[in-house]
Amino acid sequence: MVTKIIELKKPRLKNPIFIEGLPGVGNVGRIAAGYLAEELKAVKFAELLSSHFMPFVLLHQTSAVHVLKNEFYYWKAKRKGQRDLIILIGDSQSTNQEGHYEIVETILNYIKKFGVKEIFTLAGLSVGEQVKEPKVVGAVSHPELVKKYAKYGIDFDSGGKIGTIVGASGLLIGLGKYHGMKGVCLLGETAGFPIIPDHRSAEALLKVLIKILNIKIDTSKIERKVREMEEFMKKVESVQLKAISQLLKAQREKPKEEKLSYIG
Repeated sequence: MVTKIIELKKPRLKNPIFIEGLPGVGNVGRIAAGYLAEELKAVKFAELLSSHFMPFVLLHQTSAVHVLKNEFYYWKAKRKGQRDLIILIGDSQSTNQEGHYEIVETILNYIKKFGVKEIFTLAGLSVGEQVKEPKVVGAVSHPELVKKYAKYGIDFDSGGKIGTIVGASGLLIGLGKYHGMKGVCLLGETAGFPIIPDHRSAEALLKVLIKILNIKIDTSKIERKVREMEEFMKKVESVQLKAISQLLKAQREKPKEEKLSYIG
């Protein structure tokens, strides 16, 4: 096996929008897309498996194994002004360059069958420090999309500072245009701490995205996660300050080495 999609259902969708949120910096995109799928009660209809993912399985408390995969969900529009959605979330991205391209091409070829013409990818933008009010920075496949989406509070002026978007979020909109698709990558500012998820940045992405999609969801759960993470980060900072204080104290108390001088 290299990369393959296992279809569980065949939904009938009309002009759907594709949304991607896979693990990455601060897990911002994964949190936002996963929360959206959960709140909309989106239905899983396909799985993507790849030998480009890490070669291990996760073990549940029940002792059952879980193979690393990406999952496709769909949601049908409920009223006028909304569009059907395909949401992609998952456990992993490729561990190598070739795999990134192969997986993205497999995804694009698959969603093309449903008539996808518009893509939104969600990711984190590492700024190296905690941000109280994260900005949502945008990148587009086609220049005209800037004017269309600037009204939603997306910062399209920081593109030069980003430089590159690594992984599926960038490649999906970059290669998507060769499949007749227009794409926007939404990047939430995050400290980029390894392992620590950034729910505040994910919340910022969600607020922009639900305006674009013209949908309403309950964001109280993610707001609670933001508060929990703030308390956690305060504890981390407290521990760090104590450690630095002890280190400085130890340096001050360290006996000075006797200097040798020579006359000759």
